[in-house]
Amino acid sequence: MLDALYNPVRTKVTAALVIVLLGVTSVSQIANARPAPESFADLAEKLLPTVVNISTSQMVAERQGPDFQFPPGSPFEDLFRDFMDRNGQGGQGGPAPQRRRATALGSGFIISADGYIVTNNHVIDGADEITVRLHDGDTLDAELIGRDPKTDVALLKVEPKEDLPFVKWGDSDSARIGDWAMAIGNPFGLGGTVTAGIISARNRDINQGPYDDFIQTDASINRGNSGGPLFNLDGDVIGINSAIYSPSGGSVGIGFAIPAGIAQSVVEQLKEYGRTRRGWLGVHIQTVTEDIADSVGLDEATGAMVAGVSEDGPAQEAGIKQGDVILTFDGKTVESMRRLPRIVAETKIGKEVDVVIWRDGEKQTVQVELGELEEEVVATSADSSEEEQAPVVAEASIDELGVKIANVDESLRQRHNLAEGTEGVIITEVSGDSYAAEKGVRPGDIIIEASHSSVDSVDDVVDAVKAAVDDGKRTILMLIETSAGPRYFGLTISTEE
Repeated sequence: MLDALYNPVRTKVTAALVIVLLGVTSVSQIANARPAPESFADLAEKLLPTVVNISTSQMVAERQGPDFQFPPGSPFEDLFRDFMDRNGQGGQGGPAPQRRRATALGSGFIISADGYIVTNNHVIDGADEITVRLHDGDTLDAELIGRDPKTDVALLKVEPKEDLPFVKWGDSDSARIGDWAMAIGNPFGLGGTVTAGIISARNRDINQGPYDDFIQTDASINRGNSGGPLFNLDGDVIGINSAIYSPSGGSVGIGFAIPAGIAQSVVEQLKEYGRTRRGWLGVHIQTVTEDIADSVGLDEATGAMVAGVSEDGPAQEAGIKQGDVILTFDGKTVESMRRLPRIVAETKIGKEVDVVIWRDGEKQTVQVELGELEEEVVATSADSSEEEQAPVVAEASIDELGVKIANVDESLRQRHNLAEGTEGVIITEVSGDSYAAEKGVRPGDIIIEASHSSVDSVDDVVDAVKAAVDDGKRTILMLIETSAGPRYFGLTISTEE
């Protein structure tokens, strides 16, 4: 399971699916690889004074005695609650919650002589008291300058009696798989612990936030290392140790660090504004699959497909449309959908940037003036459990796609809980062994476009599929309104008789 490294206030552990994105090392890079050090002693001696132990405390509710639970709707639930209330005990049949002070431990590192300290957000989350213990044993009260839950970064400030030793940020983008790395932290409350290993992988998405791009390392990281630094052999911080994958709660050689390339910009914003200020493009995006790439004429599955455009957002004002595929943004290649949010977030607000899009079988360039993100917009995938079928009128079976469709009428609106006034073409049945079912198309979904053309009736969809078959296409691109919003599907055309 994937654990936040240390926070006793939280008793639940979370699990996440790790998507493997392996890097490739060339022969020339191997030839220039740095040899293994004989010892890390000199580096550790230099860096240990820059790493601090962080302890936090907060008041939490704690129920005393047994906690009786009944199934929702149980006839005993209200009776038992009334009985406990009459006896001065509340809640679900237990004594009234008592408040106690809980503590948590973590790590951090000093980034300036005047006492700015970086750590994880989950180390200080909810704390009303934060204390920093320096390497020489001095203890200082810390002020929370700002925090960013989306990247799990927090910035603290202490008031030291004299200048503090500090570290500088390194270039995490140049760190390669196989490079040596050293971690320092406070595992299990054992401050000043040094471990070493290599960078095992990069660009890990562990489903912890919209900007996941973790460095994976086998340097031993345990609970309490949260917020501690991951160093390269130059003594520069290339990551913030943040999470581990562990069935047991201890290190199994799979730890994750927030890259310095992400953390540094967040810290600078927290220091200047007390919060993050991220760029905003104003689009809903989805992954470009092989089927979608084929249907829009791309040679490979790359970029981020625009599934929706926010009204009056920067993208709409620049002329970006639903169905466009964003290939580059401000000169940076968008290799996948996951890459675009980070690029946009790190771009200066108000900057006018070039965006290369794929539209109508060719590349086009538009200029976008970036806005400021105020509310996170996340692209979602379709999922509907509606399976019931109803008699329909003006329907058709499209065997090439394995679906049945119909013009929306009042009975279909009621059966599929559609909004009043919904019109168009509804999918009423999806064959279980069809490509459409495999892609997530469900009964109740509404077809909005077929091959980039709006559809108003069953005939429009039938004609679009027939045209695609006649043109020898293997897939047809459809924009479909799902329970989670509009989404593009590259549906494979079956040619079986």
